[in-house]
Amino acid sequence: MRKTFTRRGPFASARREVSETGEPGASSAQTASPSYRLAFEDVDFLLRQDLRPVRLQLELLKPELLQQQHGIKSTVAVFGSARIPSPERAQAVLGQAEEAARNHPKDREAARRLAVARRMVANSRYYEEARRFARIVTGTCAGENVCDFVVKTGGGPGIMEAANRGADDLGGKSIGLNIVLPMEQEPNSYITPELCFRFHYFAIRKMHFLTRSKALVVFPGGFGTLDELFEAATLIQTGKIEPIPILLFGREYWERVINIDAMISEGMVAAEDKDIFTFVETAEEAWNCIADFYRLPK
Repeated sequence: MRKTFTRRGPFASARREVSETGEPGASSAQTASPSYRLAFEDVDFLLRQDLRPVRLQLELLKPELLQQQHGIKSTVAVFGSARIPSPERAQAVLGQAEEAARNHPKDREAARRLAVARRMVANSRYYEEARRFARIVTGTCAGENVCDFVVKTGGGPGIMEAANRGADDLGGKSIGLNIVLPMEQEPNSYITPELCFRFHYFAIRKMHFLTRSKALVVFPGGFGTLDELFEAATLIQTGKIEPIPILLFGREYWERVINIDAMISEGMVAAEDKDIFTFVETAEEAWNCIADFYRLPK
């Protein structure tokens, strides 16, 4: 004797037969065939090249619907290097590098690592600024029923961790947009679990970085940070999105890495394109720029 159990959820019509012991009914060559699987349960089918448009749509829809569900009205995207550690971690790495350099005084690689460790100690101040900035934003804009200016990061370590951590310090929500990489990156532990997303496609992740964003706050970083920065700058420059504040933390770093004046003098960009960016040095200065732009109370 068999009983028929109905699946719960939107696919209520999907049924399967099981015996009274809970075991699946007798299979056949037909039911064992991959073609018999329900399409939405057939991972091999969903991963076919032809189904890429469907996968792109799913990656766009899932975070969007869940953010709607959690009432996320607007966000502040925080970018920056995954390699900038907390001050405590930077000091620990420096101690290890100093010991290695003392033990191997003629080792060039040990000397290089020591130089990098010293720079990381100096750059770790950005970790603290990112954390303080997220605290200010969360403390100013978050409330029991308020989800404006929610901190949003790439979900990883370094500056991303610092920003999610700052929001978590005050018990506020924050978003993490993780990406599948060859060397898998775990989401940092400060992201609101219900708002921790994972992407396969960079393109869809970028769309979610800008969707709902009222400002981009960019700390020193490498290729990934530059990619996100210029993606947004190009959209503003070409009028594809409305202007929003793009705040660059650390003028000294950014003016060494990007020479916009050279682009202007070569005729590659217009002089007014430089106004897309605003340099800031502190968390308070960054929030004041955003507050001024949107005429918010400080």
